[in-house]
Amino acid sequence: MAGMKTGKQEVPRDPESCDIPYYVSEFVEREIGNDCDSLRKLGKLIEELSENKRQLEEQVLTVSSEVPKRIQNALKNAEDSRKSLTQLLEEETLLFDSINSHLLASQPWMEDLGILISQIEEVERHLAYLKWISQIEELSDNIQQYLMTNNVPEAATTLASMAELDIKLQESSCSHLLTFVRSTVKFWHKILKDKLSSDFEEILTQLHWPFIGPPQSQPFGLAAPANAAEIYSNLETLFSQLLKLQTSDELLTKPKQLPEKYSLPPSPSIILPMQIMLSPLQKRFKYHFAGNRQTNVLSKPEWYLTQVLMWIGSHAQFLDDKIQPILDKAGSSVNARFEFSRALVMLILEKLAADIPCLLYDDNLFCHLVDEVLLFEREIYTVHGYLSSFPSCRHILSEESCFQRWLTVEKKFALQKMDSMLSSEAAWVSQYKDITDVDEMKVPDCAETFMTLLLVITDRYKNLPTASRKLQFLELQKELVDDFRIRLTQVMKEETRAPLGFRYCAILNAVNYIATVLADWADNVFFLQLQQAALDVCADSNSLSELKLGQLASMESSVFDDMINLLERLKHDMLTRQVDHVFREVKDTAKLYKKERWLSLPSQSEQAVMSLSSTACPFLLTLRDRLLQLEQRLCYSLFKIFWQMLAEKVDMLIYQEIILANHFNEGGAAQLQFDMTRNLFPLFSHYCKRPENYLKHIKEACIILNLNVGSALLLKDVLQSAFENGTGTILNPSQPPATAALNELGVYKLAQQDVEILLNLRTNWPNTGK
Repeated sequence: MAGMKTGKQEVPRDPESCDIPYYVSEFVEREIGNDCDSLRKLGKLIEELSENKRQLEEQVLTVSSEVPKRIQNALKNAEDSRKSLTQLLEEETLLFDSINSHLLASQPWMEDLGILISQIEEVERHLAYLKWISQIEELSDNIQQYLMTNNVPEAATTLASMAELDIKLQESSCSHLLTFVRSTVKFWHKILKDKLSSDFEEILTQLHWPFIGPPQSQPFGLAAPANAAEIYSNLETLFSQLLKLQTSDELLTKPKQLPEKYSLPPSPSIILPMQIMLSPLQKRFKYHFAGNRQTNVLSKPEWYLTQVLMWIGSHAQFLDDKIQPILDKAGSSVNARFEFSRALVMLILEKLAADIPCLLYDDNLFCHLVDEVLLFEREIYTVHGYLSSFPSCRHILSEESCFQRWLTVEKKFALQKMDSMLSSEAAWVSQYKDITDVDEMKVPDCAETFMTLLLVITDRYKNLPTASRKLQFLELQKELVDDFRIRLTQVMKEETRAPLGFRYCAILNAVNYIATVLADWADNVFFLQLQQAALDVCADSNSLSELKLGQLASMESSVFDDMINLLERLKHDMLTRQVDHVFREVKDTAKLYKKERWLSLPSQSEQAVMSLSSTACPFLLTLRDRLLQLEQRLCYSLFKIFWQMLAEKVDMLIYQEIILANHFNEGGAAQLQFDMTRNLFPLFSHYCKRPENYLKHIKEACIILNLNVGSALLLKDVLQSAFENGTGTILNPSQPPATAALNELGVYKLAQQDVEILLNLRTNWPNTGK
């Protein structure tokens, strides 16, 4: 074994050429190795190996004996299966032959039975047919019996059952049966309806129905008669019995429908008792507002609209107090007052459908009709609670030809109104000019009238039944805003020579007001809903870019954005023109101030009291006057933009053309600081708490120029060393000492190079002999 390892390295052996197989030598090496003491385990090891050998031999014997048995069993099973299959096939063949022979033998019987079954089915159909006829005749006989005994309630109930049978038979192809049922229903319905209607009308007469006279003539207005309870009891009985005829009445009576072009929402028929109650009012309506009566005038739609409103109002309490409880007791979901109003409104819709084509091209008559109809709609919805799901005048006005005419007339009259408001003498004067707290926007009359016009248009169309119609009106409003903006621009161009004048400022206030109101409207729920509707339309038609669609969908933009942007641009241009005009004046009057002897002015200690430079008076007076003038003429938000823009330009003017263009001795620097901090800054202090924040170049330049000599020298050294060390530059952007030093002095706006230039403008440096 020692020969197999040298220095604990294995000597490779070829299992094919070696006497002892490699795996055996490896096993011996692993179990015994070079340790002679391990030989003691040899006996035990031989026993274990012998046992393993015995177990392996047993397993081999077991497997070799079991495999043939399994194969034999599988073969036997296969053979059995084959035999079974063969047997089944033989049986199937016998059965198939047997069935064929049976079918051949039974074929004559089947034919005979088929004839009998067809006859039985036909008899069954005849029997069912006769049963339906019998059932209908039985119901008809019952109705007859009930009527003979004057039992009208049961007769009405039975008729309702017959009407339900009629409805069930609607899908049947038995046309004669359907005709029989319908004619039977019609026969008894007419009898019952005539009888009940006659009695019901008599009761209504006793109640003085309808209530069209003064309040005193209304039911028991002065004193209730002794039989009032009996009258109301009969009213309830007859109303309930008529209500039972509703099903048969709907089968037999087709309600009058307006043409489909009006797109009226579907609505059920008016309940039968309410039809009877409405009949005298319908007759009166047609008598007065149809034909050649003097009350039927195209120019007076308010007559019939007001009449209907009066009828609804005068009958409301009776319907609520007396009729609604009857409906509730009968389990009906109908609201008596709404049913009454709906029927009367249908009269108006028929009247409008007939009248509108006659006045479609008469602008004044058509406009008057629309106005009156919209007033009627407002009252019937707000005062009488009419439901938006019911047919209404809006549907008639939304019909294509009528609606297009409405848009045309609306635009025509709006443009006429715009012409008159702009040509008015008071067009550019605010109505509230004498009321300060109301006149914050300083809105000229023409702008306020125009926005009121747009608001009225919104009120007129906001309740239209479809979003597409509303969007068409929205487009009209946009056109009007654009037209008004163009008109304002034209007037503004005539006033450009006097940009500080009253009219120019009024135009600017008008532009600002319109843009502000449109921005407020954009957040209104109504216009947000229209934005969503417009988004749906645009998404379907792919008429907008994905970016624009995304902005609309996320509410980042609004339906008025295009208009607002154009108005804002005009506002900015006008404000810029005003600022430039004032700035030119200030610049012209500051010429003398530029030439002030800044190099040789006496120091502050040499003067008893510091006073404003005489050369500064003209430009400061001009600046003050213009600020006061525009503060009075511009609204607060516009004036704030104006003075801030002007302050920025004045700041740069004085810094660049006065400070940087001169040298300053101690007196000159002190005088400049006095002029600025005690005279210029206070001009703007009326409009903000810290005006120096809007004049930072001046403020910080004065700080640098008025530093005492020691601080100035120290600052100069800090800046010089910062430049030499490269701090404070792009190479070293960390908080440098130079910036810290400037911030400590209150200098944030000016760059280090600017401060160095300012320091070099000082002449009061000590003589160092250099």
